[in-house]
Amino acid sequence: MAAKFLGAHMPTGKGLPKSVSALREIGGNALQVFTSNPRSWSGKPVSPEAAEAFRAAVAGADVEVALASHDTYLVNLCAESEEIVAKSRAALIEELTRCDALGIPVAVSHIGARMSRSDEEAEALAVEGILHVLDRAPGSACLLMETTAGQGSSLNADLGQIGRIMKAAGGPERLGVCLDTCHVFAAGYDIRTEAGWRSLLDEFESEIGLDRLRLIHVNDSQKPLGSRKDRHAHIGQGEIGMECFEILVNLVELENVPMTLETPDAETSHGANLATLQGLRRGSA
Repeated sequence: MAAKFLGAHMPTGKGLPKSVSALREIGGNALQVFTSNPRSWSGKPVSPEAAEAFRAAVAGADVEVALASHDTYLVNLCAESEEIVAKSRAALIEELTRCDALGIPVAVSHIGARMSRSDEEAEALAVEGILHVLDRAPGSACLLMETTAGQGSSLNADLGQIGRIMKAAGGPERLGVCLDTCHVFAAGYDIRTEAGWRSLLDEFESEIGLDRLRLIHVNDSQKPLGSRKDRHAHIGQGEIGMECFEILVNLVELENVPMTLETPDAETSHGANLATLQGLRRGSA
């Protein structure tokens, strides 16, 4: 079976409910949104009226829509500044709280960068922060650690590191992973062939467990394999190439994992990129 849920990160300038209809207009059924300004530490709480309007828009769609959010880009659970650590924890608690109100089951986070800390110190702080957040965020919304390109001192470019953090945290049910195709490619995982995908999935299962993979960001890469540069490109127009994405949307193991585009020019190009992905699916979807 091919991927069942394909969609995109949609703009929310016209309101969260409009992002649902905009997604359906381009034929998508997997939606990622920002629930607040991604470059601000704190967002407004979700009012009961806003929550009801978004939930109604999702329920009123003509198909089932898989939902996800992305947290603020400012979060760093292992920052050298205690103030930044505290703000990061508070921001993630707020994000999961908004998700719970809106009925969004997962929130994606880059988690942080180690700066001058050792990997061991940074991982320990990340674990401490994750447990702090999950203990204090109400409801059932899950926090997803996103694979990164390894740019700068970003954590989680290596699946083994994600696995260590997951294990050290005790594997809570509300902790999962979001895999980004551009990021893993830039981090050195060659997913341009079926053999490359099999290798990555084997490592993922061994280090983390495929049951923890709850969202995939589908992006080509402007930069070459192992560049450790996070630069997204349109599907089939970057260094990864079309074969990777044809393999991805037809992997039986991942058929139920929602896949969302984060490709450039959302307003004008998400429809074309989504149509490309949908055209790569074989058999029923």
